[in-house]
Amino acid sequence: MENMALASLAAASKEFKGDSKRIYLTGLSMGGYGGWAIAAQNPNKFAATVPICGGIVLPEHLRQQHPEMEKIAYAHDPKSYADVAAKIGKTPVWIFHGGDDPVVPVDGSRKLNEAIKAAGGRVRYTEYPGVGHNSWNHAYADPELMTWMLSKSL
Repeated sequence: MENMALASLAAASKEFKGDSKRIYLTGLSMGGYGGWAIAAQNPNKFAATVPICGGIVLPEHLRQQHPEMEKIAYAHDPKSYADVAAKIGKTPVWIFHGGDDPVVPVDGSRKLNEAIKAAGGRVRYTEYPGVGHNSWNHAYADPELMTWMLSKSL
């Protein structure tokens, strides 16, 4: 799916004469997981990334439902967070998550935030107290988000 998303991005950028210095990556829920993976695998491709209620360590219920994903999933280990933070490097990141998310544990976003800070990266973190999984409603409505994203370029 990640390769398909990147191929679609390349085709759209070519067809519509996209600015390669102003490509932004965002995703929510499983798309947030995909966004973290794509950002880590392509550290100098995106001007900024905005993962919303995503993570890198699959919740236990997903590991049980999709055992085939175990081979590509990050381990629940502090080294995993440090590894992703190092790969993302200086790409600006703004993480959003609902504080009461019952689907994707908010702890993963907190750990990624701290790992990026520790690695010297550029990160913002917004956690919405009392908000469940649909934190994207708040994130995409944040009046600062588009201004912040568009202020970033490679």
